[in-house]
Amino acid sequence: MNITYSIIAPIFNEIDNLPELYRRIKEVMDGSGETWELILVDDGSTDGSTERIRELAQADKSVRPVIFARNFGHQVAITAGWDFARGDAIIIIDADLQDPPEVILDLAEKWKEGYEVVYAVRGEREGESWFKLWTASLFYRLIYRITDVKIPVDTGDFRLMDRKVVDVLKQMKERHRFPRGMSAWVGFKQVGVTYKRAARLAGVTKYPFKKMIRLAINAITGFSYFPLQVATYFGFFSAGISILAIPVVIYMRMTGSGAFFGQATTLIAVLFLGGVQLISLGVLGEYIGRLYDEAKGRPLYIVREAPEEK
Repeated sequence: MNITYSIIAPIFNEIDNLPELYRRIKEVMDGSGETWELILVDDGSTDGSTERIRELAQADKSVRPVIFARNFGHQVAITAGWDFARGDAIIIIDADLQDPPEVILDLAEKWKEGYEVVYAVRGEREGESWFKLWTASLFYRLIYRITDVKIPVDTGDFRLMDRKVVDVLKQMKERHRFPRGMSAWVGFKQVGVTYKRAARLAGVTKYPFKKMIRLAINAITGFSYFPLQVATYFGFFSAGISILAIPVVIYMRMTGSGAFFGQATTLIAVLFLGGVQLISLGVLGEYIGRLYDEAKGRPLYIVREAPEEK
């Protein structure tokens, strides 16, 4: 069966949002007159979402459930959706309805014009605190500045991608994933569509500050050597200060100045250099840890239930 649109929605404890998510997607896609499928990737939910997904799949063959054996994370759930999607155009959307399903038609229009990646740009964000807005803005601009790939600012995972793009992304099997960076890295013809991001319909955010920090680390280490370069700059900076300070200290000692007598200055210098060394080791550890994870060769995810046809 030829499918035009595959819509991927990662699900983690979204039982209250699932009925409305399905209703709105069905209404939008049936109105388009195109063939479609909704891939609901259950990422180890514990609130009854799994059973609700099964019920939706039994009632509508357009719903295809992919049930993980445990929680593997939002980014990996997106990857599983790519693996099972059969459509010519693949859309990623959040289950909390902050990404309005009605915007899918706007993304599809750009795709029909010949664009192969159509990403949704958050023009407005409802229902979020000033701290969330500030940290999100800082996150996007920091990633844009220091990564090797120019990832569009104020964009999430909500986007439409052509089948040829997804086929390339499926070949990228790194464990610490950042899909919006990966889709920017592959290139192709890309364009943004501005939309108004709604408030969460129900439940709580699945991306608290701690997870945002982890996502930022994955983005930076996956697409930039900037942290390693910073460690190098610190080393040169410390060495430069030492070289300049040596003749100054010798001169002051020879002239009898007491400015550098005692242990305080030595302790401060040792603490500073020790801190720089520990930070540098931590940065190296992040990169080495990722090499270790890749070397183990474990699967990205384990599926307990899935549609027979990929």
